[in-house]
Amino acid sequence: MLDDTPLSPDWWLLRLGRKLRDRQRQLNHWWDYYSGNPPLPTGPKGPASVYLDFQRKSRTNFLKAVVGASVHRLLAIGVTDANGQADAQAWLWWQQNRMDSRQKKLWRTALSQSESYVIVGPHPRDERRPLITPEHPREVIVEHDPATGERLAALKAWYDDIEQVGKATVYLPDMIVKYRTPRRSGGRALPWGTESWELRQEAETNPLGEVPVVPFTCAPDLGEDPLPDFAQGIDIQDRINLSMLNRMTAERYSAFRQKYVTGHKFKTVTDPETGLPILDPITGQPQIEQPFRPDPGSLWASTGENVKFGEFSQTDLLGYLKVHQADILDLLILTHTPAYYYAGDLINVSSDTVLALDTNHVAKIGEYQTGFGESLEDMFGLAAKIAQVDRDYTASEVRWKDPRQINPGALADYGVKLKSIGYPLGVVAEKLGESPQMVKRITAGQAQESFLAAALNPAAQQQSVRTEVPEPDSLT
Repeated sequence: MLDDTPLSPDWWLLRLGRKLRDRQRQLNHWWDYYSGNPPLPTGPKGPASVYLDFQRKSRTNFLKAVVGASVHRLLAIGVTDANGQADAQAWLWWQQNRMDSRQKKLWRTALSQSESYVIVGPHPRDERRPLITPEHPREVIVEHDPATGERLAALKAWYDDIEQVGKATVYLPDMIVKYRTPRRSGGRALPWGTESWELRQEAETNPLGEVPVVPFTCAPDLGEDPLPDFAQGIDIQDRINLSMLNRMTAERYSAFRQKYVTGHKFKTVTDPETGLPILDPITGQPQIEQPFRPDPGSLWASTGENVKFGEFSQTDLLGYLKVHQADILDLLILTHTPAYYYAGDLINVSSDTVLALDTNHVAKIGEYQTGFGESLEDMFGLAAKIAQVDRDYTASEVRWKDPRQINPGALADYGVKLKSIGYPLGVVAEKLGESPQMVKRITAGQAQESFLAAALNPAAQQQSVRTEVPEPDSLT
């Protein structure tokens, strides 16, 4: 039986576990939209099988493209210290944990599920080597102090397929406590009753003195829970799917001229052996023989009196297409996604036009970079404690690849102008978007070339000095 005393590890286990359970439904809802599996649009009432095929085909996943457009522009390329110099130690931790490739998964989860996490701890084979693991919000949750914003506690809970038990770890500033459930042969849903969990081992002391779980949130408003990047477009996505369903229905039944016949007596389809009517499996009514099939080689004739054949007018689909385009543009506008992702009438677009269309999107990416950068600084601070490196990472800065799509020619011209007015080469390279590691290589290469040139041609170097320092006679 767990101890439900407030602020105890058992209390945190149950509190955060229940919160983790309660948000699964919302996470599933967002994931369905992100993965292109939103609720089926509903059509006119009738047999389910009539519209089920149309419902499946009418869903067009634009929301994943919205998230992808943001993730494509998010790329951390280095870390610098308070003086703007490349931090080789922090970048070594980054490379050791393969964060070059794993960072995209971190951003994609944060933007599609509203949050993602990393857990920082010592590597099992080397206690002074930081181990950084990206985590999904289905398994991890953090509680913050409402007064200071500091992390009070965190929980990671998951189902172990091998042992067939639920496992959980509660992270507190002073300790780490691990739990497990009895063996579970059923589903993966974890229980959160007071008798559902037991200690897996004795509590461990947390040497870091703070919760080692860092959240990456999708730019939440003040006092509000974070939302996914596409939250503003969910209703429009539903509208697009419904419009697509209506258009497909019109294409199937009204886009082409439909024929009709009056005055003809249709025969009931009967079983040749029993002579009994054959019932429709859906409606339960007797099936009616359909002798009139649209076919280029067929001739329609009837022996009945006053039989008339005719056709209905076709439905104009242009209105459906215009509504579809308008809804997509609304979606792009509300989610600050560049309009050229849906080219439409954009032809021969210049680079200046692309920059103009990118304005809101780049501003949104800058907001994400600021928030994610702060979380990365917290992550590096935890890694420094594990590696026993005495360094304050609150003054460090994460460098990001420039999210703007700038013409290389314009970029080169910008660099030449900066150098001509006296900017050092290292600063010019930084302004052009090079990573701190590349800036260091560029400046080191320049210094090496200058030294080599001076060593190979000392006379030219002396001549350069004489031309720069005037002779005494020339001063009079």
